[in-house]
Amino acid sequence: MRTRGLILPLAVLTAGLLTAVSAAQPNVGQPVWRPGTPAEPVVVELFTAQGCTGCPDANRVFETLSARPGVIALTYPVDYWDYLGWADTFARPEFTRRQQSYGQALHLRAVSTPQVIIDGRRAASAAREAELTLAVDEEAARRDYPPEIEFRQDGARVGVGSGTVPTGGADVVAVTYVAGSQVVQVGGGDNRGKAVRHVNVVRRIIRLGDWTGRPALFDLPATVSGAESMVILVQGRTDRRILAAAIPD
Repeated sequence: MRTRGLILPLAVLTAGLLTAVSAAQPNVGQPVWRPGTPAEPVVVELFTAQGCTGCPDANRVFETLSARPGVIALTYPVDYWDYLGWADTFARPEFTRRQQSYGQALHLRAVSTPQVIIDGRRAASAAREAELTLAVDEEAARRDYPPEIEFRQDGARVGVGSGTVPTGGADVVAVTYVAGSQVVQVGGGDNRGKAVRHVNVVRRIIRLGDWTGRPALFDLPATVSGAESMVILVQGRTDRRILAAAIPD
């Protein structure tokens, strides 16, 4: 069955402290559907860093946004602020590369934090809540005709239906993340001594295969001991537009 939206209510966003700087305890079992959710979700990706001065406030704005019906909110910590004296405990080089690929596709002068990418189509600042909310609303109103995504009952495969492939082709991607909030006590750099809160921190980005515009089945990756949730994205390889997104029940 296809699930067309993701909701991460604030009621389940409780935090744990990281031991020796980080020992976050994620929340699990939160609801993922609510009546009235838009048919097609908006994917909102935050690029942030524990060493970025303005990021803690932006993280809080993003957490509020993550509770909206019809929003899939994902946090990607990046590593390019580590030189300031604090190595981000969640950052991975592939997250930085993902942000850079958006910068190239959207012809941005530079990438920065905190930065939000909406549906792979436009950039916004997480520091300006009203501007971000308006941008999400505008993207929610602009729904194309996405390919259907259907999770098979065996839980091991996902099907993607037919549709129009963008120039340059498209990929089917699984993004695994820890649902809910996590708190990191920062021990160095510009945010030294602060408890920095994150929501829906991404763990892995896994390419499942090409989408050619014809119906196809893809094997799903295993999640780690029930601690990870998963989003499936159909995404343009060159223009980086997210054509469809869904989560399993």
